[in-house]
Amino acid sequence: MDVQITRLDNGLTVITDRMPHLRTAALGVWVRTGSRAETAEQNGITHLLEHMAFKGTKTRTARSIAEEIEAVGGELNAATSVEHTNYYARVLAEDVPLAVDLLADILQNSAFDPEELTREQHVILQEIGAAQDSPDDQAFDLFQSTAWPGQPMGRAILGTPESVTSFSRDALEAYLAERYRGPDMVLAAAGAVDHEDLVRRANDQFGSLGSEAAREVEPAVYHGGEGRVVKDLMEAQILIGFQGQPYKSKDYYAAQILASVLGGGMSSRLFQEVRESRGLCYAIYAFHWAFHDTGLFGVHAATGEDDIGELMPVLLGELERACADISEAEVARARAQIRAGLMMALESPAARAGQIARQMLIHGRTLSLEEITARIEAVTAESVREVALKTFINTAPTLTSLGPVGSMLTLDQVTERLGKPVRHLASA
Repeated sequence: MDVQITRLDNGLTVITDRMPHLRTAALGVWVRTGSRAETAEQNGITHLLEHMAFKGTKTRTARSIAEEIEAVGGELNAATSVEHTNYYARVLAEDVPLAVDLLADILQNSAFDPEELTREQHVILQEIGAAQDSPDDQAFDLFQSTAWPGQPMGRAILGTPESVTSFSRDALEAYLAERYRGPDMVLAAAGAVDHEDLVRRANDQFGSLGSEAAREVEPAVYHGGEGRVVKDLMEAQILIGFQGQPYKSKDYYAAQILASVLGGGMSSRLFQEVRESRGLCYAIYAFHWAFHDTGLFGVHAATGEDDIGELMPVLLGELERACADISEAEVARARAQIRAGLMMALESPAARAGQIARQMLIHGRTLSLEEITARIEAVTAESVREVALKTFINTAPTLTSLGPVGSMLTLDQVTERLGKPVRHLASA
């Protein structure tokens, strides 16, 4: 990796990873703001602002933005997450100047035309409607709101129909001025890019950004609990979760490997035991979401009503068993999966740009492949078992379900099961 970093006077970081064998570049602006930066009244404004950035500036219409990038065969897009928002482009090497100009324009000179705003609010209402028609989307929204009740972390990124339609042009401009500050933004590029040239362009086109960092977001306090929605559906969506590890935790990589061993692929414990051996569901997997100050470890299963009664004890049994008998061979397999994913991502300029941008926002520096690999290799079966014990046993679970789930185990029953001594520990 050929990474170079420059911080402008206003705090904006310019970071590049030159890949000399390529003739294309991926570049974008990553902002340290997402749905968790919003107040209750602002829920959904980060996502709406991301949409409105493409709906015209003081000198470009929405159509001309689309035509300019596509006239050179490029692409321009954006995404909003819980903690970050990013606006990115893919172009040929000679069109990097155009991409920088477009990104600077849409992020600093958006017109927020009232007619465009009304249209885009309607589009997002359709997006919210589509999510409400998707049982797994509903289940995951319920999962987050139960894990972090009454907190920004627990609110949907899309917002609600009431909040989205309440936002005015003034509200968008105020939020943009509040959150899009130099110290909270990274201009990252990978591929056929020249670092010094990008720094010059960033100084010219982003130099007027405010140099004072935005306010800190509200700390997340994991709570857990139960959320159950009984609906007449063919499948039941079931999620069980626990407090996870933040990015900077010493146990972060052990938690990632635990998720992989439990439910990270077809060779994982849950897939083999629940689906292959018993045929109790079509889909089951484990995941670990990390954030800067907290995390969420979870298992998601989709199954029929008749199989819920057998599935839940088996699932809980696998969580218990993970505390006692995860083997070095399983950990080695999970390490290999994670390493392979990292190496494959390094072949994509878009993935590399996103990786170094997020590392700067999270850690304040980039992490070399060697450093990441060393941290992964340092994880042992014993450390994974210890994280499993700390995560699953005598803790506060989050249990959410949607569909034909009236007879499913309750949170109290799950808590009682996972609060008992782990039977396998004595023989481990």
